[in-house]
Amino acid sequence: MSFLEMLDYLNDKLINEGIEPVVFDHDCREGICGMCSLFINGEAHGPGRKVTTCQLHMREFKSGDTIYIEPFRAKAFPIIKDLMVDRSAFDRIQRAGGYISVNTSGNTIDANAIPVPKENADRAFDAATCIGCGACVATCKNSSAMLFASAKISQFSLLPQGQPEAKERVLNMVHQMDLEGFGNCTNTGACEVECPKGISLENIARMNRDYLFASLSSNK
Repeated sequence: MSFLEMLDYLNDKLINEGIEPVVFDHDCREGICGMCSLFINGEAHGPGRKVTTCQLHMREFKSGDTIYIEPFRAKAFPIIKDLMVDRSAFDRIQRAGGYISVNTSGNTIDANAIPVPKENADRAFDAATCIGCGACVATCKNSSAMLFASAKISQFSLLPQGQPEAKERVLNMVHQMDLEGFGNCTNTGACEVECPKGISLENIARMNRDYLFASLSSNK
């Protein structure tokens, strides 16, 4: 039985007893969407490594164990109800610059026509695996979103397609991150450890470097 199936069973029992069920977020249940974000026994997504809550199974716990389940706690993630939090702050950071402008005039350039070094392509792909679950924020004692923001910035900054808007992207996304109330990086590395996709701290270093360069060369 998976962890979410256990919660389903619990809610079925509560409903049959006329008690209001526990509200929690979920969607794909395949470790892709990042919706099922729970703090379990003091760890984001529970005791497993590189797994989301929906990929966690009850066999990870001993019979008779007391399991403490909490929502992700951060100022920028207000609680909606029970175990469900509002992570729309991530959406606003993404909208601030997490995209590239594409020529749709009919004279588009084939993506394969632009050579990309394999090392850069691999790093960009690794950054793009971020599912925006918020484990990095929940784990960080400063509730920092720098791992998330840096992954969304790096997936473009490492590729030639992301270069035209690189400066504006990092400036706008970091600015929005600060507006949302996320804290600064603690440099403890807990975010990478708890991240279900293993997003590397190298992305934060890259973002800081790009932000400094953009700040020094910006006309704003």
